[in-house]
Amino acid sequence: MDLIFRPDIKTEPKSIIFLKLAEQGSTVLANEAIRQAVAKVGRENVFFLMFEENRFILDVMDLIPRENVLTIRTKSAVSMVTSCLSRLREIRRRKIDVCIDMEFFARASAIIAYMMGTRMRVGFHCYFGEGPYRGNLCTHRVLYNSHMHASKTFLSLVRALDNDPGAFPTFGFAAPAEMSLAHFKPEDSEREEVAAMLRELAGADASGRTRRVILLNANASDLMPLRRWENSNYVALARRLLETHSDVAIAFTGGPSEAEKIEKLVAEVNDARCFSLAGRTTLRQLLIVYGLAEILVTNDSGPAHFAALTPVDVVVLFGPETPLLFGTLSPRNHNIWLGLACSPCINAWNNRQTACNNNLCMKNIPVSQVFDTVCSVYKQRTAHLQ
Repeated sequence: MDLIFRPDIKTEPKSIIFLKLAEQGSTVLANEAIRQAVAKVGRENVFFLMFEENRFILDVMDLIPRENVLTIRTKSAVSMVTSCLSRLREIRRRKIDVCIDMEFFARASAIIAYMMGTRMRVGFHCYFGEGPYRGNLCTHRVLYNSHMHASKTFLSLVRALDNDPGAFPTFGFAAPAEMSLAHFKPEDSEREEVAAMLRELAGADASGRTRRVILLNANASDLMPLRRWENSNYVALARRLLETHSDVAIAFTGGPSEAEKIEKLVAEVNDARCFSLAGRTTLRQLLIVYGLAEILVTNDSGPAHFAALTPVDVVVLFGPETPLLFGTLSPRNHNIWLGLACSPCINAWNNRQTACNNNLCMKNIPVSQVFDTVCSVYKQRTAHLQ
């Protein structure tokens, strides 16, 4: 055990595995961190361990070989344990040098990282902060900086490998001002197939051109209630946009489980130029939809980060968390955040828990503010047509 026998931390690593079980949006923000790991040890020597349902976005980013993405099944507790143990055996067999644990303060990930048997393990450590205690299972214990954007925080974990682990929490790394962002490039045939679907659903304007599409991601499920903007607000926003822009069609997006609720929102809008895409596309096709649309309006969630890989403008509504830490990296990103005294209330230090049961940070975002922002962005995108 390396808690007794000091591990080799001086030999340059030849292979690295990232550990980020959940949150595909965070994986997008880790783009520069993964790129620098690839530059350090080579593309074929960078691996990733994550839950099976979250690998999609990593495949889309195409930063490492697909066979290097190791997944854990989550269908049941039994399959999760057995597949995790199987992956750990595989990782130990490969004798990977470094594990970079990108979970903030999850105890389970610290244990999994330790069980990998890598000679170096990099992860966040709370020191005198209030984050959950994770023991001393990491060799490089990086102080979590709650004032630094998540993309730079993830990059700091990779750069920690170049520093003496005994010197932490002191760490003289300063993140660059600009961070790289991956770009999604679909095949021409894929793009044409999705474009044909949008032409059929959106219809044509008075000049015969396919209507321009504005996407609304209402998050109609109950998975993240505190982050949700009320469905009635999305209905009101859709109506105002349709009244103002005769060349626009509104599409509500969502997963298959949200299809029924999304159809009800479309029915409330009650306009032939409003339709649902919920459950009609694969995740890959949804990214193509983003690339063909003008604007996406969404709360702080995975779709905001997925859309950042495409040319669409994204209007993101923040409340329980802050765009200062989790805003997308796209230059076409437009954040709306009220900055209430109690917001953000969810953070890494409190293990993303909150006592709030009345999300005024989202409820108080007026439809008029979102409408004005969308109209301003739409005007800029279509200025060349005037």
